[in-house]
Amino acid sequence: MSRRYAADTSVPMDRSISEVRTTVRRHGASEFAHMESDTQAAIHFTMRGRRILFRRAMPDPKDADFTKTETGRDRSASAAETAWEQACRSRWRALALVIKAKLEAVEVGIVVFEDEFLANTVPPGASVTFGEAVREDMRLAHEKRELTPLLPYLGGSSAA
Repeated sequence: MSRRYAADTSVPMDRSISEVRTTVRRHGASEFAHMESDTQAAIHFTMRGRRILFRRAMPDPKDADFTKTETGRDRSASAAETAWEQACRSRWRALALVIKAKLEAVEVGIVVFEDEFLANTVPPGASVTFGEAVREDMRLAHEKRELTPLLPYLGGSSAA
């Protein structure tokens, strides 16, 4: 199993959030919001006339990953909190990386903004992203149908 990105980061969560704010503002965001609940976190910004939302589950502090040791023993409350905070810091670093990478890819012309942020775009009048809205439909479609072979997409044939 590979190590998680920023698994050992010491960067505080607030600094990662501030970094995202600075990054999106530098790329033209006109609005920025950061929201948190006990188990959810979100970054919401407006850019190029689009509302963009990154909503992510955050680690549950009561999860055994934090409350138990690798051998199954109970961790102290302070050790559990330390492990949970580390996991949260890691998630925020990963989210900052994803947003930076997407904006950099747009800036250098690898992708276009509307395509790169489509799944995270909130349509006017809606409270969910396009990605959230179609996720279940996609799952059902994939259960019912087989994928088309890749070769025909390249103009070739699927015959061997």
